[in-house]
Amino acid sequence: MYMEEQNLDITNTEGKDETQQGPAALHSVTALSGMYKDWFLDYASYVILERAVPHLHDGLKPVQRRILHSMKRMDDGRFNTVANIIGHTMQFHPHGDASIGDALVQLGQKDLLVDTQGNWGNLLTGDGAAAPRYIESRLSKFALDVVFNHKTTEWKLSYDGRNKEPVTLPVKFPLLLAQGGEGIAVGLASKILPHNFNELIDASIDYLMGKEFVLYPDFPTGGMVDVSKYNDGQRGGVIKVRAKIEKVDKKELVITEIPFGKTTSTLIESIIKANEKGKIKIRKIDDNTSANVEIVVHLVPGVSPDKTIDALYALTDCEYSISPNTCVIVDDKPSFMGVSSILKHSADRTVQLLKSELEIRRNELMEEWHMSSLEKIFIEERIYRDIEEVETWEGVITAIDKGLDPFKKLLYREVTRDDIIALTEIKIKRISKFDAKKADEHIKDIETELEEVKNHLLNIIPFAINYFKQIKKKYGKGKERKTEIRSFETIEATKVVANNAKLYINYKEGFIGTGLKKDEFVCDCSDIDDIIVIRKDGVYLITKVADKVFVGNDILYAQVFLKNDERTIYNIVYQDGKDGPLLAKRCSLSGLTRDKEYNLTRGTPGSKIVYFSANLNGEAEVIKVHHKPKARLKKLVFEFDFGQMTIKGKSSMGNILTKNAVHKISLKEKGLSTLGGRKIWFDDSVFRLNVDGRGQYLGEFSSDDKILVITKNGFFRNAGFDLSNHFEDNILIIEKFRPGRVYSVIYWDAEQKFYYLKRFTIEESEKPQCFINEDPESKLLSITEVEYPRFEIHFGGKHKTRDNEIIEVAEFIGVKSFKAKGRRMTNYMVENIEEIEPIVKKETVVPADENHEEEPPPPLIHEDPAQMKLEL
Repeated sequence: MYMEEQNLDITNTEGKDETQQGPAALHSVTALSGMYKDWFLDYASYVILERAVPHLHDGLKPVQRRILHSMKRMDDGRFNTVANIIGHTMQFHPHGDASIGDALVQLGQKDLLVDTQGNWGNLLTGDGAAAPRYIESRLSKFALDVVFNHKTTEWKLSYDGRNKEPVTLPVKFPLLLAQGGEGIAVGLASKILPHNFNELIDASIDYLMGKEFVLYPDFPTGGMVDVSKYNDGQRGGVIKVRAKIEKVDKKELVITEIPFGKTTSTLIESIIKANEKGKIKIRKIDDNTSANVEIVVHLVPGVSPDKTIDALYALTDCEYSISPNTCVIVDDKPSFMGVSSILKHSADRTVQLLKSELEIRRNELMEEWHMSSLEKIFIEERIYRDIEEVETWEGVITAIDKGLDPFKKLLYREVTRDDIIALTEIKIKRISKFDAKKADEHIKDIETELEEVKNHLLNIIPFAINYFKQIKKKYGKGKERKTEIRSFETIEATKVVANNAKLYINYKEGFIGTGLKKDEFVCDCSDIDDIIVIRKDGVYLITKVADKVFVGNDILYAQVFLKNDERTIYNIVYQDGKDGPLLAKRCSLSGLTRDKEYNLTRGTPGSKIVYFSANLNGEAEVIKVHHKPKARLKKLVFEFDFGQMTIKGKSSMGNILTKNAVHKISLKEKGLSTLGGRKIWFDDSVFRLNVDGRGQYLGEFSSDDKILVITKNGFFRNAGFDLSNHFEDNILIIEKFRPGRVYSVIYWDAEQKFYYLKRFTIEESEKPQCFINEDPESKLLSITEVEYPRFEIHFGGKHKTRDNEIIEVAEFIGVKSFKAKGRRMTNYMVENIEEIEPIVKKETVVPADENHEEEPPPPLIHEDPAQMKLEL
């Protein structure tokens, strides 16, 4: 493509007026594609290199680097207003004060390189910082230790040539991975997630020691993260982040941590939006967030809190996915690499920088030793007297050089003219007060430090490892991991969404939908549900809930369809063809494609369903079949039990029920489920129940069965076996609840400062019940279901010479309520208690008394339990 441009310059070029030239001279032809290619490439390169993407060496974008450089130049240990820092940074950054201020606020909120003072906003609530003139900052001690070193920094001129700025800062730490970074450039984007400070140091040490390491993100907002598809932070990877939601009771949930990238405002907004659409049912939300997140969700009466938690994860911003894209600048080009490669580069660069610093220090020490030795020789040997009679400057230089000749072989390097000039500048006062002993001590100190530096250079890797350890020791406190790494189960939205619509059906015209409010009501549903429709001719299909949709005439059955539901069993009797026999079948319907028609019969023309029932738990009823009167037909009525049939696939033909004509089929009696109990497993990686065989098998559960949960902090509760249930992450025991089972427990009573033993049975309770002392310092030490357990006490401290004592639990204490205190095990100092092989014997029944504490053995000397040690 070409564009003609008129030349508007009318100045004379060769002594002729433009108006006297021909038409061709007034126009020039320029290739627009060439202009676009060059200009756009220049623009794209500038944005990538100078604005959006961090550099591999120091992990900083140019604006961040210039801010830190300005703060270093201004640093005097005191706080400076952000407005002042912005103005100073504009000497190096040519893009206005707004971009500098925003970048500085982001650095301050990350709480690593910059100490802040004033209102810097809130990452949790999304509140912005105060105006730059009202807030102050300075470089942190960590930044001063790790980021700057004038001697190892490579410099370049600033944009206007008036100042020098660093090409990259000599950062001796994986700063890019600690802070994370995000930027959108022309044609590419970079999204690097933040990682834990201490874990980065540990990984750097592991790499330098030749060990394997793995890195996962850690976010300042806490929450939970599923890193199973992190892919080392490279393109194509994805992580899931979740808020931390706790169940207070049946009426309240509280959100205590939010997912990375969200604020309390955006989170609440997404919850309100889902509630307004009817996808979840909540009464109100209270935001009590201050220093910590506290969003209280009040539930509508009768709504399951466990199901609501799942719905919040599936339908709101309480859970969402993040796709990392690790892009950095390497050799003035954008490069995609994994976080492990970035950490390896950072560790290698740290070693190089430490080596450069040591080499610089070695040279400085050698130079200092050289000059100190020259000065000592010059003064002690009184070489300054050799110049008393010399009249010329060159003569002075020559005389001193000649006086130093006997000692030159003792020095590290040759004596230069500059060295001699420095000697001539020594003042007479300094010569007169010269202390040879102090000079020798100074030189010896230099030699000692020089040897140490040389040793570090010879062992640079151990030196670098120790450097990282010192950084962790000095700055690692308070930087523990905030985000919990968990495996998330996939929550199907259709299973947790609240019913926000009503389904109606017009049997006559064959329509079904939520807008047919004048027709017959079917059931409550949600706007994301699927509906299964079965017609009298045996044809069935599933379709999405809509306002009004045609599904065919002669509708027999319509209901919300549950995907992968193997427990809903359909009992069917159909006639094969117009005059064919009647066949009976039992099947479940799953694995269906939306809006595709299937057939429950053999597909013979004229086939029809004569009896149908849908059974949510696989019930098998008894039906009564009435034949039409016919000659020689002896049995006009007979009964048929569906429980005798095997449940088969949806395409099975079924069994012949009768070949005679049937007048009607009626229900005689409802039956019981033929599926038996439901087998339940507990997956401790996600703390959820499942029926897929993942994790610990809990047993086969019928409708009234319960699950027993015992936690490590001494609480128990009962729960149903609904797959939507949520469980604590400090579970000690989870099993099928068996009433009457006796548990023997040893616990440390923080109030009485003694070890107690108790036996009790679990009482059914959905509310958590404490079975040890409720003092927060009390600890559950051992719990066993063995019928006749035995424990051996090993004494310690001043009583370590005592023989071990064996306690027969069944004889020591009787079975009481879980509220009973129990019996004190001993008054002596305890080293450890261990469970030993039980001896089966008949138990003696002891009357239960909840409030009475049984007397221990005769009291002896009791010392501070802090000295006790228990190993179980």
